[in-house]
Amino acid sequence: MMKNYRTLWAAVFSTCYVLNMQADWKQWRGPTGQGHAEGKIPTEWSETQNISWKTPVPGKGWSSPVIEGNQIWLTAAHEIKASEEEKEERLKSNTGGQPVVVLSSVKLHAVCIDKDSGELLHDFEIIHKKNPQWTHKLNSYASPTPVIEDGKLYCHFGSYGTACVDTRTTKVIWRNQDLYVHHENGPGSTPIIWDDKLIFHMDGSDQQYVVALNKKDGGVAWRTDRTGEMNPNPQLKKSYGTPLILDTNGQPILYSPAADWLYSYDPNTGKELNKLNYGMLGFSIVPRPVAGHGLIYVITSFMRPQLLAIDYLSSNKPSIKWKWNRGVSNQPSAILVGDEIYFVSDSAGMVTCLDAHTGKEHWRERIGGNYSASPLQSNGRVYFHSREGKTTVIEAGKEFKVVSKNQLNGQLMASAAVDGQALFLRSDKSLYRIEKKRD
Repeated sequence: MMKNYRTLWAAVFSTCYVLNMQADWKQWRGPTGQGHAEGKIPTEWSETQNISWKTPVPGKGWSSPVIEGNQIWLTAAHEIKASEEEKEERLKSNTGGQPVVVLSSVKLHAVCIDKDSGELLHDFEIIHKKNPQWTHKLNSYASPTPVIEDGKLYCHFGSYGTACVDTRTTKVIWRNQDLYVHHENGPGSTPIIWDDKLIFHMDGSDQQYVVALNKKDGGVAWRTDRTGEMNPNPQLKKSYGTPLILDTNGQPILYSPAADWLYSYDPNTGKELNKLNYGMLGFSIVPRPVAGHGLIYVITSFMRPQLLAIDYLSSNKPSIKWKWNRGVSNQPSAILVGDEIYFVSDSAGMVTCLDAHTGKEHWRERIGGNYSASPLQSNGRVYFHSREGKTTVIEAGKEFKVVSKNQLNGQLMASAAVDGQALFLRSDKSLYRIEKKRD
């Protein structure tokens, strides 16, 4: 298993573009954006075991921690609820029928915690928005994970704005609040960095596009509208996906999952290169694609979710090699470890392991719980974090084997971060540093 793990790690680095090669955890799902950690992190913990520190995080947010140097950064929202009269008036235009939260205003913050001590170093407002769009009760106003690079923190909040913060001075270098879509369920798409650009999706019920901002000043470098034909129902046009840039026959290509279509773009110019229809309804995309073995694995999210294994290398136009439609997640991303791919259902905690080359099922087992966070792989083990605060650790492989189950207080909605042999988990109330205590 360790040999397979190392082979995969090398393959992932050769195909996925990363922020840099150092150990810092600078983006959602780590250096490759695939959920892999090099360190040997603990497999057992509780509120009283292997906790180095636990720091309360002010506000509400499901964004994952990002790490550079000795700083851990998160985003959070401070909410002021709307009155019942105001809520009733604004929800007249809500056609989705989802359970939602309506605010009169929201203050969007950046939060910094010292990696070693757990001390709360900074907590300051970046954007203040009055009468923001409603958001789904399962979502937050600070769900997109920020990206950090060379002392600059890029925070994205969907239609409420994007900002760049100097992490040394905590000054906001720029804000862009000129981009808008109707999210319906709140912001969810996480940005990525490419060269001198910050790229993210804006897929609402009203309009759908991909945009790149200049990292230096926040101005629009390019903007490309989605071109694929979609369901006429506005609720089935929205999406919350995060792109992945892959080396494709020597060229960087941005693969961008949206409602009903996987698009490919030139990340430098935004030019659309290709698009591939999922073959059936796919919308509200949340999981980020993973890649390996010449395939990109895309989950089509809600209604009738599928896992599609898409061949992006064999010809000029991507094509579906195989598909799977049982127990596929709506929110958590999949994870590829060696020759196997794993995913967990949002409810009931059904984990499935498939052959990554063929889609053949190796096993499908219930671990229980409900899931929003994406899984993590470390040292040949896969970590699944539930909304009930429980992390189930399994051995990666063709046979199902539970290593441990670990309970913390509160909800785990955010995906994990890793630094060396330390695991960082954000609950709805606190950030934990988890590592094995030395004698």
